Amino acid sequence: MNPSGTSGPPHRTELSSHAEKLIRGRRATRAFLPDPVPEETLRAVFALAGAAPSNSNAQPWRVEVVSGAPRDRLADALQAAHAERRTTIDFPYDEDMYSPAQQRRRAAFGGELYGALGIGRDDVAARGAYDAESLRFYGAPHVAFLFVTGDAGARLAADVGIYTQTLLLAMTAYGIDSCPQGLLSFYADTVREELGVAEGKLLVGVSFGYADGAAPVNHLTTGRAPLEATTTFHR
Repeated sequence: MNPSGTSGPPHRTELSSHAEKLIRGRRATRAFLPDPVPEETLRAVFALAGAAPSNSNAQPWRVEVVSGAPRDRLADALQAAHAERRTTIDFPYDEDMYSPAQQRRRAAFGGELYGALGIGRDDVAARGAYDAESLRFYGAPHVAFLFVTGDAGARLAADVGIYTQTLLLAMTAYGIDSCPQGLLSFYADTVREELGVAEGKLLVGVSFGYADGAAPVNHLTTGRAPLEATTTFHR
């Protein structure tokens, strides 16, 4: 019997307050405190993320979690690769891949982000300097690199995308702040060389730790497209 006293599956029309807080409360953090996440908590978070759905249970993700001295060496190597324009991208990227509507959303977000940082819209040098500094993981004490194994095609990459969101929500549930950084994947060979990784293609990096609550950039709230703009219900 469902809560209404009738047979059949229960029908919920309201989300639990905890679930909504978890999903809507997750946001990208771009300024971190240096305090590390305890080892026990790290292991619990990544164990929970491993429960992510996976087609045929293939679990095509390979995760490299970097902290401490290896984290510092990797940050130096990434900044050096950036300065020397040594980009290596496993998954093709092109600005033309975005539709006009997506480009408008990106432009609006960029204006909000750089505005929060006090960087002018036309200040190319300041924007470039900020991108370079972001390769130090926004000051986060930890970073995770997510690789797609197998043939690393689109279908397997989709599974790793699902894993990524599960990981971000697991972090939120444990009170850990995070930021997925696409720019980190632009230096895949540098990451592989520094970490000794021989398997998989790099999809994304996730910087994480505890947010610096005093940083204005962490108070940036981004909107989302209305439901009608992205979703159609066929009845």
